[in-house]
Amino acid sequence: MEVLAENRSFDGRQTVYRHASEACGCDMTFAVYLPPQAEHGPVPVLWYLSGLTCTHENAMTKGGFQEHAALHGLALVFPDTSPRGPEVADDDAYDLGQGAGFYVNAKRDPWKPHYRMYDYVTQELREIVAGMGGIGARHGITGHSMGGHGALTLAMRNPHLYDSLSAFSPISHPTRSDWGRKQLSAYLGDDEGCWAAHDSTLLMEERGWKEDILVDQGASDQFLELLQPEALAEAMTRRRQPGVLRMQPGYDHSYFFVNSFAGDHVAWHAARLA
Repeated sequence: MEVLAENRSFDGRQTVYRHASEACGCDMTFAVYLPPQAEHGPVPVLWYLSGLTCTHENAMTKGGFQEHAALHGLALVFPDTSPRGPEVADDDAYDLGQGAGFYVNAKRDPWKPHYRMYDYVTQELREIVAGMGGIGARHGITGHSMGGHGALTLAMRNPHLYDSLSAFSPISHPTRSDWGRKQLSAYLGDDEGCWAAHDSTLLMEERGWKEDILVDQGASDQFLELLQPEALAEAMTRRRQPGVLRMQPGYDHSYFFVNSFAGDHVAWHAARLA
């Protein structure tokens, strides 16, 4: 791996890496924060999956997670949101192609050769991170918007990989939203039966989650009709899933919202990863 940047942060180390990805067939960039406690032994890990148009950098620089991670002794992993490069298929729209991988393995051309973010996050990058010094065996996952969708679906499909789960403003019912139907059709095909494995509301109804879940949603989010938090809340209620979905008055979809509740989420994961 190539180190692109390394900075001291709250007595820990924030590092950005680039590596050749076998899963995605291109170079991929990701970031890892190691808290000061990692100098003395392995620490638990919190994965943060970002939303549409984002890279590894958005949450790393705007999320405010490092201070809380240093306080609680958690490592942080910030993957990119899609494969990138001139050889990687793209679209003129912001919500499809590069920056919009939706954490699925594409089955249709032209996306199929590179868009394998499900395998990249759950297998390839996990193995890379696990091989780093200071990284422990217990992993939690969270994310925002498209990344909240990714966190919920990856965790419910892989409960053996993750020990704690939360989300910020997740795309909760993509099979019934314009943030989902367009992308799932493009990446997976027109058979909607294949889409259900990437819909957190449907996965909640079918499988649920092994522990409790924390979801924060801005009540003034400009994208509420696309996110459909009520669908996830109803599915949690029907399944009697332990968890909390908090509608936060006055908050929108921006990183000001994520930053405001980053401390709550890091503390929540830390308590469950200890």
